[in-house]
Amino acid sequence: MSQYARYLAQFFLLLLFQVLILNNVGLFWWSQPAGFPVFTPYLYPLFILLLPFEAPVWLLLIIGFACGCTVDAFMNTPGMHAFAMVLIAYLRTNVLSALLPKNMKEYNQLSPSVKTMGWPPFLTYSAFLILIHHSVFFMIELWSFNNIGYLILKIFASTLTTMLLIAVYLLLFSQKANTQR
Repeated sequence: MSQYARYLAQFFLLLLFQVLILNNVGLFWWSQPAGFPVFTPYLYPLFILLLPFEAPVWLLLIIGFACGCTVDAFMNTPGMHAFAMVLIAYLRTNVLSALLPKNMKEYNQLSPSVKTMGWPPFLTYSAFLILIHHSVFFMIELWSFNNIGYLILKIFASTLTTMLLIAVYLLLFSQKANTQR
């Protein structure tokens, strides 16, 4: 399978899983202020995180906007996902540069993964960008700091749940990729 077809299949897999399963699962804690579920995992930002190292920022911004708009269309959230995705697409290269021991140009034809970065750097990279995504998205969604505790709980619970799903995704699909080679 060509590299582009693999990324397209990955995008549709993450999008379908997000829209058909995760959006319909409300994960509640002990209370529901304002009628919202306390946290919702968003796995679809993983698509931007797994794109190749050499992807230029302008391409990441376009892909992030298209991915965010697609999720916005399914979730009836006008531009909120698109804004959060464009932001993490913009920050991605700088975060990778800060975490990687070598220059990014030395990672030619590779993508960020547990195999190329190791577990701690990849999880740090993912957690930082997912935390930014969720913080921006939930601040726009709630559009209020009246209940700051609820906002913080929602951000951290969603980030933690998303990171657990990312770890499961990587374990499932990393093993599959390693056995095919």
